[in-house]
Amino acid sequence: MAAVTDTMMPSGRLPRQRLDRDDIIKRGLMVLISLYLIVSLAAPLYVMLSKSFSTYSFDLSTYEFQVSGPSGQFGETVSAAALNDRLLVVPKDKLATNADGRLAATSFFPEFSFRSPVKYRIRGTTDGTVYLIGSDMHRGTAWQEVDSNTFRRVMLRSTASTGLDNYVSYFSTPSLFRSIENSLFIAVISTVLTVSIAFGFAYAISRSCMRFKGTFRMIAMAPILVPSLLPGIALIYLFGNQGMIRDVLFGASIYGPLGIIVGSVFFTFPHALIIISTALAISDQRHYEAAASLRASRWRTFWVVTVPGARYGLISAAFVVFTLVITDFGLPKVIGGQYNVLAVDIYKQVIGQQNFEMGAVVSVILLVPALAAFVVDRLVQKKQVALLSARSVPYEPKPNRRFDMLCLAWCSLVAAFIIGIMLVCQMAALVKFWPYDLSLSLKNFAFNHMDGGGWGSYKNSIQLAALTAIFGTIIVFTGAYMVEKTEGFQKGRALFHFLAMLPMAVPGLVLGLAYIFFFNNPANPLHSIYGTMAILVVCTITHFYTVGHLTALTALKQIDQEFESVAASLKQPFYKLFARVTVPVCLPAILDISIYLFVNAMTTVSAVVFIYSADTALASVAVLNMDDAGDIAPAAAMGMMIFYTNLLARLVHAGLSRTVLARTQAWRRRG
Repeated sequence: MAAVTDTMMPSGRLPRQRLDRDDIIKRGLMVLISLYLIVSLAAPLYVMLSKSFSTYSFDLSTYEFQVSGPSGQFGETVSAAALNDRLLVVPKDKLATNADGRLAATSFFPEFSFRSPVKYRIRGTTDGTVYLIGSDMHRGTAWQEVDSNTFRRVMLRSTASTGLDNYVSYFSTPSLFRSIENSLFIAVISTVLTVSIAFGFAYAISRSCMRFKGTFRMIAMAPILVPSLLPGIALIYLFGNQGMIRDVLFGASIYGPLGIIVGSVFFTFPHALIIISTALAISDQRHYEAAASLRASRWRTFWVVTVPGARYGLISAAFVVFTLVITDFGLPKVIGGQYNVLAVDIYKQVIGQQNFEMGAVVSVILLVPALAAFVVDRLVQKKQVALLSARSVPYEPKPNRRFDMLCLAWCSLVAAFIIGIMLVCQMAALVKFWPYDLSLSLKNFAFNHMDGGGWGSYKNSIQLAALTAIFGTIIVFTGAYMVEKTEGFQKGRALFHFLAMLPMAVPGLVLGLAYIFFFNNPANPLHSIYGTMAILVVCTITHFYTVGHLTALTALKQIDQEFESVAASLKQPFYKLFARVTVPVCLPAILDISIYLFVNAMTTVSAVVFIYSADTALASVAVLNMDDAGDIAPAAAMGMMIFYTNLLARLVHAGLSRTVLARTQAWRRRG
């Protein structure tokens, strides 16, 4: 025993592994992209959260006045609070205001006349008291003397404080609080319908031998290529006050929850279908053979084998759809009518009432269900176990005429719904004047004669999408490579992965409002990019960062770590391995990331509606603005231009996948 003790290592700090040049560069790049995510996401969200606790009110006790008499001598000093108590100019419950609140000093002097020879003095009782004389800001306790004509331009400014008053005001306002119930109701109903329809569609494609599977898959992906506002416009043409088949609703109105739910099912359907199809694609043929040998009915096999095997996909699809619906802004804005939801409340508070603090409060409330859905989804995915082993047999459906016909009928019904919505949008874009002149014309595409930014907004969208696809793909893939291929540095990698996953839980409208608070501050060194194309690119890349990050990680995990070991043994720098091996091998994923970013940059509304300028108006926002102005047909035309562009981008992507990948992925094929 003593001999063993003598040979033990002495206690002390474990030796650190020396970092080589490649490790330093990898960690440096990871830190650099982490700083990008902190500046573009974490910092704006923090500022927005702090703004939600900022309250503003007029503190009348901090202002004092003096008025000159007939002899020119100034009378006694009197505070604005004392004058207000005497005259009841502003009730105490009305003193609350916003950050830009202003109160005319003349309000406290009912006999004021700007032609009077009377002079006035004003000062603050604290060094922080602020007031305006014309456009000049004054601060402090020094008296400022003005004549009557100038005194009418004196404005008292609001005082900032911190507290829960904004939240108390929100939850005590029934119309605002009801938006929470409305949003949850819409999201839950839409989620149940979408997941059910998508599961039936995916089940028909994966479990039947019906014809036209490729065609149905292509049709099912069409809603991804259009902004969420477009199905709202189509539903108005179908079921609106002058709709083609409005009588089908038997007097019910499409404006409100019904229209929002139907439109939400349309634009979230592809997202649910992708997830559920993936879950159903990993089924093991042996499970079904075992069920058949036990003489289990198709119905029992469905509930005992199919549904349990796809349960994690169903749960993920449900949370994705729930998040998309509850955070969507465009569709409720177009067809919601007077049915308020949280996303529209943010828009009304910020754009309509310029109440940024209350907009921040609603944003925080909207962030809660989206963040909760994201966290639960991640926890569920961690519990998922591998359903396929090395001995698994891929499922191959067997022909069954009756079942195949039922599947074909179901997929045809869903495809007809999608095609119908798209055809109505196309018709709306081409008809001269619905419903009085149904002749076809291209006048609705004369965007330069309408509100919304004209053809310039369309060009801006293409520029935004191209820049987002290029720089976003570089940033996302580089960041994923660094976090996956860097050895050690566990805490730093964990922090980076958390920052990369966070954008999926942040609604676009919330991110856009956070950018106003953060980048529009003149004290911010990055203030210069506010109102430029650069901030739109940064916002869009950040908003859609997570999906690209996960796609890149999935591709990188397929590459054996021995490549790095071999490169190190040959004393080759990592960037040569990255350029010559990693990028060519992962080129399919890189192209998928780029087309994903391009398409979403073309269709996004919520993330950019607060931060675009007159010079950077976008096509998706132009659809919203033209719809607001009553130009519904031109709005449909612009929406279809987005669809045409995304369809062309998809075709180019498919072409690249066949030509470029045929050269770079030849190693995947057996000789």
